[in-house]
Amino acid sequence: MLKRLFSTLLVAAMMAGASLTAYAADYTIRATANSNENDEDYDGLIVFKNYVESASNGAIAVELFIGTQLCSKGAECLQGVADGSIDVYISTSGGAAGIFPYVQVLDLPYLMADDRVAEHVLSGDFTRTMRSMALDDSGGKIRLMTIGNTGGWRNFANTQRRIQNPSDMEGLKIRTVVADLPQELVRALGASPTPIPWPELFTSFQTGVVEGSKNGITDIMGMKFPDAGLKYVTLDGHAYMGALWWMNNDKFTGMPEGLRRVIVDGFSQLQQATFASPKRKSIQAYADFVAGGGDLYVPTPAEKAAFKDAAAPVYDWFKANVDGGDKIFNALTSAVADAEADINAGRDKDLM
Repeated sequence: MLKRLFSTLLVAAMMAGASLTAYAADYTIRATANSNENDEDYDGLIVFKNYVESASNGAIAVELFIGTQLCSKGAECLQGVADGSIDVYISTSGGAAGIFPYVQVLDLPYLMADDRVAEHVLSGDFTRTMRSMALDDSGGKIRLMTIGNTGGWRNFANTQRRIQNPSDMEGLKIRTVVADLPQELVRALGASPTPIPWPELFTSFQTGVVEGSKNGITDIMGMKFPDAGLKYVTLDGHAYMGALWWMNNDKFTGMPEGLRRVIVDGFSQLQQATFASPKRKSIQAYADFVAGGGDLYVPTPAEKAAFKDAAAPVYDWFKANVDGGDKIFNALTSAVADAEADINAGRDKDLM
């Protein structure tokens, strides 16, 4: 009896194994994010993986590589996307600027007023325009799938004083990345741009090498910058922290249309997840900053207008000095105007 039962179970197990083999994924997507499991990028990838594997009925498998397992820097990772060793990669605008300089349009200050405008813009034709430019510039190898968020909004933070007006920036040493655009912005506001690698920023605050930065609150608290002397945050919201999600174009176009639709819808799900994640995480981050003695200042509309006026020369610099700058600048400002009109029209109807 036991021998017959064992034989039955063995046959069942073999059949199950054969079934699993028969229904193994037809496509495997290797996706990487140079972050950690507390990051918005990871939240987005988990949503993407769950949706794509479920909606494809197992035809697509998504493998996640969090951190620097596959690559460590923007140019290296994007090269991996181009040659197919990486299928999906998320970069900041700074991480992709060396290959696609016009993506820095997302770092131009004070063009998008709030989350509602930014989400409207990034869900529409502006992203498709940037996609087309990137495909052309990469020889059809690197495809921009969507633009989400990674960390909310960039705000000015420093160790010295409250910043209410552009004049309060005068003389401060502000940490930037190596890219030209953020350095031009800091100069336009009267401060001194100081490129510092991200891992060195905590010590640089402690030693006075820099006195300020332009970061989101979740990054500030996640890196424990208040412990290094960062005491003042001004919520000027000068730039939306866009997350550019890239995919190997050959991998995408090599799938049947039905599965490409799943991928596109999966990136839409991912985008929504990354839009929402920083909003939730920032609530506690702001509370912790204030509870620890931090000074949190919200500029008045007049003060914010003064910041935008002071930063205006950066727009002309961008259009004149960045390849494709004029085209992408016009695409963004046009999309913002359309978004504001659409949002305001909807709001008026909702107020009736």
